[in-house]
Amino acid sequence: MLHKPFILRQLTRSRKQATVFVLCVVLSIVTLIALNGFSMSVHDSLLKDARTLHGGDIIIRSHSPLSKPLKDAVASLAKRGLVESARYYELFSVVRTAGDASSLLAILKIVEKPYPFYGNLQLQSGRAFHEVLTRGSVIVEQGLLDRLHVRVGDSLGIGSAALTIRDVVEAEPDRPVNFFSLGPRVFISTEDLEGLDLVKAGSRIEFVDLLKVHDPKKLDRITGELKAVAEKAAQERVDTFMTESSGVKKFMDNFLFFLSLIGIFTLLLAGFGIQSALAAFLKEKEKTIAIMKTVGATSRFIMAQFVAVLCVLGLMGTIAGLGLGFLLQHFLPALFKELLPQNVHLIVSWRAVLQGLLLGVFVVALFAFLPVYRLRDLKPGAIFRKEDPRIERSLPYLLTISTILLFFIGMVLWQLQDLKVGLWFVAAVAGLIAAVAVITQLVLFFLVKSRVKALAMRQALKGLFRPRNATRAIIITLTASLSVIFSITLIEGNLDAAFVSSYPPEAPNVFFIDIQPGQLEDFSRALGIKTRYHPIVRGRVTSINDEPVDPDKEREKRGDNLSREFNLTYREELLEDETIIEGKSLFRNDWHEPQVSVMDTVVKMKPLRVGDRIVFKIQGIPLYARVSSIRSRTGEHIQPFFYFVFQTEILKDAPQAVFTAVRMDKEAISPLQNRIASRFPNVSIVDVTQTIAVFSKVMHKLSRITRFFTSFSIIAGILILVSSIFATRFARVQEAVYFKILGARRVFVLKVFTLENTLLGLISAVLALLVAQTGSWIVCARVLDVPYRPFIGTSSLMVAATLLLVILAGLLSSRSILNRKPAAFLREQTEE
Repeated sequence: MLHKPFILRQLTRSRKQATVFVLCVVLSIVTLIALNGFSMSVHDSLLKDARTLHGGDIIIRSHSPLSKPLKDAVASLAKRGLVESARYYELFSVVRTAGDASSLLAILKIVEKPYPFYGNLQLQSGRAFHEVLTRGSVIVEQGLLDRLHVRVGDSLGIGSAALTIRDVVEAEPDRPVNFFSLGPRVFISTEDLEGLDLVKAGSRIEFVDLLKVHDPKKLDRITGELKAVAEKAAQERVDTFMTESSGVKKFMDNFLFFLSLIGIFTLLLAGFGIQSALAAFLKEKEKTIAIMKTVGATSRFIMAQFVAVLCVLGLMGTIAGLGLGFLLQHFLPALFKELLPQNVHLIVSWRAVLQGLLLGVFVVALFAFLPVYRLRDLKPGAIFRKEDPRIERSLPYLLTISTILLFFIGMVLWQLQDLKVGLWFVAAVAGLIAAVAVITQLVLFFLVKSRVKALAMRQALKGLFRPRNATRAIIITLTASLSVIFSITLIEGNLDAAFVSSYPPEAPNVFFIDIQPGQLEDFSRALGIKTRYHPIVRGRVTSINDEPVDPDKEREKRGDNLSREFNLTYREELLEDETIIEGKSLFRNDWHEPQVSVMDTVVKMKPLRVGDRIVFKIQGIPLYARVSSIRSRTGEHIQPFFYFVFQTEILKDAPQAVFTAVRMDKEAISPLQNRIASRFPNVSIVDVTQTIAVFSKVMHKLSRITRFFTSFSIIAGILILVSSIFATRFARVQEAVYFKILGARRVFVLKVFTLENTLLGLISAVLALLVAQTGSWIVCARVLDVPYRPFIGTSSLMVAATLLLVILAGLLSSRSILNRKPAAFLREQTEE
């Protein structure tokens, strides 16, 4: 039976401890609720607008002209009145102003009517898209006008043609995330395609056929028929608007996947905060509980009252968490600004709200079980006992810890929906926490053995080891969460230093793509710079050791995979930044069959060894090759590299284009681009300095978002610190009173508490910095292949900021303790 006045009294008399407990409950669910709700909203919105995002019901993509069987199949369906088709071509090319005064790399989208079937391209003039886009006309983005200083009505040189700018596009329904573009959009009619003279053998062009299915019920059947034909070509992808993965969807899936890892980590830390805060809350109730047992109250009755108290607090925290999560869902679109297309409209996901409610209830019940269960072991003698009872590792304790571990693993697998990645994440978090725990234990062992002469420091050291002081939990929590933020900051700084602020002086910064073999001699003279030319043949991997490559399964991988089309090349020697890690030489003289040298990056996609057999498909023709060596990059130079290198005699007659990269002064890039673009209009020129600016903008945006969500785990550590202070309140008050009785001034007590918090913050920050420096060095040196800088100044500022945060949180939580009068405290103890 519940005693309502008693429950209300417990809620009102320990407001600070109850507040910390509620905040921990809020923190445990707000991040995941916001992320899950935002993720579901994005997914539902993208699904709802999928037809618009892709422009059709069926999307056929290829990097070469569609095969005859597939063309015939589409024509047959159109003839029977089942579908309507529209084709467009997408490629990079340099566009030029009149007189070739200036030029710019742009993305050309050459479309035919009635593209798009769904959605509308909004023009600045308000006119209909195909009314404006006629032969000899182009529609451009505002960015092109601004950068080339041209206006509507001016002429624009594209390929071998001169076209007139007729309008400005303001919204494109099927455009991916804006910041991924290397140049502004230019729309051209297919009536001008032949005159452009840009579509050549080996050119990097995406051929897209959009189909509108007149009877939606026949969508799957028609798609199946087309897939059956396309599979024979092995270079064509047929998807519906439901299954086609847009660039924005891939990006959001991967980024939200990463943020979910941080959310789960925060949930775990907040769970420990719930346990610590509840322990502090119940610690103040021990004397009340002991008196109740003395006058005959049973353990069941007492536990029922406090379970009711926790239910009220848990409900308050859950409701507040849902409310904040709800608000955060509205804030996230602004945080993710420019990372989502304009035509995606987000809605609140009530499914995520329901999941959050259930999650809040379960988290509170799971992490609150042990502190409440220990109430049954509290004896009436606690009325007189000042010290804390010894915590026994009983069966319920072990079962609870096991349940928490299983809950964490289950949450990871449920959130990530990927067994392998989920287990790796669990292992990584467990490894991080275990490593931090071991180092923390060693540091604390050293501190407890140390001998300090200064009285204030000596008392601060003793304070770290007072009963119920969650020193280890605070250090481990803060270290683990801070190491994530520190690592992000250091990696971002190194990427900025390596590519943005000081691009390596020897690295090429201008790339020339799609040079035709017949243009090579004239192009070399026009370029006037000694450089190495790389032939490029486009091809796909279809099988390895007679095991077919399943493109659908490969695309499910989050990293690079074998489903895509690769740039193949041929040569007889290693590049200066390459080394052979398996095999004796690039190719073997004792083998009389086609050979291929493979980059070690491919081995990460699929295990390979020297002697394995790979089947490629080039322009629909199979090519069998045997792995002759496995290469790796030394990282000493930054220059182009290729995953697959063949012998010259194998690929020299295949359809190909040529690629090269040079290093130039920034001032010389624009004149050279103008000169090359006017003489070789089919050659795409990529100014890497512009690309780096885009990359820098994206990188800083993503790191800000990541730090925002990681900050919640920092808050979890601070809440554990606050709850620890409340849990040891009696001991701290007692220490402060004794100090004052012995003649110490208030400033001395303040100094002791400040030093104690300083030690907590300093240990946590330094350990986090060591973990972050080690992890960042591994990522930069081994994964990103960039020189590593420790950024001593930035690291010092991060440590100082952590110190300030911990000291302020500790002192603000200790104000009531510092203000306690010795006489009042002693009177209370005498009355007891």
